[in-house]
Amino acid sequence: MNVTDAINRRHSYRGKYIQEPVPREDLVTIMEAGLAAPSGCNKQTTSMISVDDPEVLAKIRAVIDPPVAETAPAMICVLTQRICAYRDKCYAVQDYSAALENMLLTIVDLGYQSCWFEGHITDEDRICDRIAEILDVPEGYDLVCILPVGKAAGEPVLPKKKEFTERAWFNRFGNNG
Repeated sequence: MNVTDAINRRHSYRGKYIQEPVPREDLVTIMEAGLAAPSGCNKQTTSMISVDDPEVLAKIRAVIDPPVAETAPAMICVLTQRICAYRDKCYAVQDYSAALENMLLTIVDLGYQSCWFEGHITDEDRICDRIAEILDVPEGYDLVCILPVGKAAGEPVLPKKKEFTERAWFNRFGNNG
């Protein structure tokens, strides 16, 4: 699959997963793609923990309410460090976003599905802190996202996107000529 195909086939998958383990080498490939992403001033603020142990997955799922990714055979937990870079700006959000997109594209390329779960775990009930505790994440790192990884049990449905001309223009806003 070429990169453009992966981009156009990638979408958020919230369905059930086939109960087939994800090989470690595939999880390594996915995480390496994330770590290859650009980062502001090369601060490399993004880290990740891949979880494929059914007991650890069960502990994580037990703290996610309402539940998500209950049948995924693996999960990648994304961490960030809030490190100041250029002119005292922190680019952690941009860094982990780039890493996540690289991983999501690699997941599709390898024949798996996923969904970027962030707001659900980082809102006021701070599910992310409970997951971080389960994973022994040290102080100074924030768990910001989970990516379930597995083969879809059902047929993925691509969402309808707005037309190109509604969101992209040439030389000025709204110009399609």
